[in-house]
Amino acid sequence: MSLDDIELTTLRGDETTFGEFSDKVVLVVNVASRCGLAPQYEKLEALQKEYGERGFTVIGFPSNQFLQELGTAEKIEEYCSATWGVTFPMMEKVKVNGRSEHPLYTELKKTPDASGKAGRVSWNFEKFLVTPDGTVRRFRPTTEPDAPEIVSAIEEALVTA
Repeated sequence: MSLDDIELTTLRGDETTFGEFSDKVVLVVNVASRCGLAPQYEKLEALQKEYGERGFTVIGFPSNQFLQELGTAEKIEEYCSATWGVTFPMMEKVKVNGRSEHPLYTELKKTPDASGKAGRVSWNFEKFLVTPDGTVRRFRPTTEPDAPEIVSAIEEALVTA
């Protein structure tokens, strides 16, 4: 399955596909409002502000897979906006592992991280950088959004995009 064909639904219920973002460098992140890693929202938004006009976007995928996300889309949107000033696109709440996982995660999880390990999303705030040519790089949850390896991968992808 092509990533571009995968259907997405925004937090507000609008239907789209990942292909809407095919001309961008995209950082896909499974987020959770009540996670100890939630302060990463601030750094994700900083990346959005720094690189957004150059063809980059973060896309947040709220997930309650690890039992740390708010119950409704409205509460998630309010939290992200009021607490962190999130302006990047947010999708509906999804599962990232298991039988009813979102198809985007089925595809992204095939990509190994820097240590060569692919498979299950280990926790909230796992990051997948997808370039316009379909290349995917994976960064584990404790890798901060502004870590040198993420920033250099974004900058490199924007040069070739």
